[in-house]
Amino acid sequence: MSALNTLPNTTRALWQIHFCVLLWGFTAILGKLITLPALPLVWWRMLIVVATLALLPKVWRGLAAMPARTRWAYAGIGVLVALHWLTFYGAIKLANASVAATCIAFATPITALLEPLFTRQRFRPGDLLLGVVSLPGIWLVVGGVPADMHAGIVAGVVSALFVAMFSSLNKRMVDAGDPLTVTALELGAGTLTLSLLAPLMPTLVPAFAGPLLVVPTGMDVLWLLLLALACTLLPFALCLVALRHLSAFTAQLSVNLEPVYAIVLAAILFGEQQQLSAKFYLGVAIILGVVFAQGLLAARRKPVHTEQVGVSEAHHIAD
Repeated sequence: MSALNTLPNTTRALWQIHFCVLLWGFTAILGKLITLPALPLVWWRMLIVVATLALLPKVWRGLAAMPARTRWAYAGIGVLVALHWLTFYGAIKLANASVAATCIAFATPITALLEPLFTRQRFRPGDLLLGVVSLPGIWLVVGGVPADMHAGIVAGVVSALFVAMFSSLNKRMVDAGDPLTVTALELGAGTLTLSLLAPLMPTLVPAFAGPLLVVPTGMDVLWLLLLALACTLLPFALCLVALRHLSAFTAQLSVNLEPVYAIVLAAILFGEQQQLSAKFYLGVAIILGVVFAQGLLAARRKPVHTEQVGVSEAHHIAD
């Protein structure tokens, strides 16, 4: 880190943001490594993060200063965050890390269509055009995976829909609370939501269900700690520092690499490219092209909102 500290602020921030994106890319990898079903996996991840944030007096001060109506609004967003993570890790279990990461990229064109409804902004025809352009990519992705992974694609697209929803709602709440407090509140509400859903999951979505109160064992303990601390809280804190020295344009360009990192890591560590055809990767290229185009347009229009980092990995922090 000493060599990094000698670099100019912008260069150091760029290295920091790419390190954050790499860590976010590992969330899909760790989701593959953890043997727990999606429900207990997400519940433990949220619980560990919330328990850690609860140790910070700043979080409690921010919570006390926040109006009750605002707390309820963030808690509602936290429900969507929990459902996003549940379906994201469900997609990994039902398909693989590459498919799940690709599906989350769908969130960008979906957000472009939903955001005007949620934020009362003017609808932009260019966003609709980018959404239409992404359709061939979606078709190629579906056709490029084995049939037994199609359920994972459905779960991944639903997860992307939840990303689009809570990202758009978070934008209506900009500057309504301290980022760490917001993260603790949203993930705390998400943990409670999953606790209430647990008894219903075997009936609603058996593929995601699993006992919450069974303590993880073996390597799952290490992977969960890495997921919660190294891939959630560490990049959260580092990203807040890096974004002080980066333009929205640069930040958006960097964070849109997350699916790329996840897919490359999955190929290196799990050999997932052997399960997927060239059609899948052509679809990925089209979708990522749309993501980059949408991200660059958004970055030119709006500033970076750092309070979204903690709950959504890299998704839409510069929307």
